[in-house]
Amino acid sequence: MTRQAQGRSGQYAKYAPASVSKSSSAGSTALCGDIGASDASTGHSATPQYLKEFVENTLKDNKNWPTSDGTGSSSNDNATKVATDLTKLTPEEKTIVAGLLAKTIEGGEVVEIRAVSSTSVMVNL
Repeated sequence: MTRQAQGRSGQYAKYAPASVSKSSSAGSTALCGDIGASDASTGHSATPQYLKEFVENTLKDNKNWPTSDGTGSSSNDNATKVATDLTKLTPEEKTIVAGLLAKTIEGGEVVEIRAVSSTSVMVNL
């Protein structure tokens, strides 16, 4: 989820294909969970944006994974942000995510998921 700039109500970062330098007219980002610009801006989202918007606006065309494109990107920054968010899920939410991952993985191999919870989950496909 994008976060609002400190002291700026309703000024959330807006997911886009590439991050830009935050300014008075730009608040777009390709970084998962980024913060909006702190100055008055017209280039933001009035509400938080979630994983759905991240996938639709940022991950399209096989870009921004595992590293975001644009200003301020660093190695594996999006993968790190998503992994951090996964560790904050409740046990029930982690079970749902593990099930969704199992459905999306193609092939008949065994997949071990360690980062979703403190215990390993084995998925046989």
